[in-house]
Amino acid sequence: MDNNRVLSALCYFSIFFAGFLLPLIVYFVSTDSDVKNHAKRAFLSHLLLIIPSIIGFFIFFISFGFYASSSNSVMSIGPILIISFIVVEILLSLAVIIWNIIQGVRVLRV
Repeated sequence: MDNNRVLSALCYFSIFFAGFLLPLIVYFVSTDSDVKNHAKRAFLSHLLLIIPSIIGFFIFFISFGFYASSSNSVMSIGPILIISFIVVEILLSLAVIIWNIIQGVRVLRV
């Protein structure tokens, strides 16, 4: 098996063990353009898990502020925002993980 294919597949599979760090290192260290392309794609897909988490962190504190400032007679939208964002985050995470597995296997099979 070609080392470049294994390295490219590891960039995708690193979502389980190294996060976005391995694709970033491979991108800057590798000289092969195909490996660099796969490392860049894997890195961007790994970022898809980090950016919504940061946004969710801010949504949590904003909705907590809404919940704390609301009166007893008015239902706060805070818990609804938090629960809906958690559901979206879980679905996005599953989609990204499945996509990375498919891409890693596809690279190995070529």
